[in-house]
Amino acid sequence: MDRKLIIIIAFYLLFVNLVGFAVMGIDKRRAKKNKWRVKEKSIFTTAFLGGALGAWLGMSVFRHKTKHKQFKYGLPAICIAQWAVIAFLIWRGSR
Repeated sequence: MDRKLIIIIAFYLLFVNLVGFAVMGIDKRRAKKNKWRVKEKSIFTTAFLGGALGAWLGMSVFRHKTKHKQFKYGLPAICIAQWAVIAFLIWRGSR
């Protein structure tokens, strides 16, 4: 794989995971203040777009949505699936 493409993908993943982490923190703060909340669909969309690790870490750090089974099991599952795809692509590219 081209080095520039790898750098672009790495920066994209860093950015989308920071967004996932931030979204969980923002939603937690809004929940405490009884304000408008981030839609669960938006959180999962961010996770599916590559931000699952950031959202999962945000869930743990902010102790947010930890009792919701769809988040408790869904975010780690999405994260594991994404890492499996990345590992496969790396393995396939090294052959």
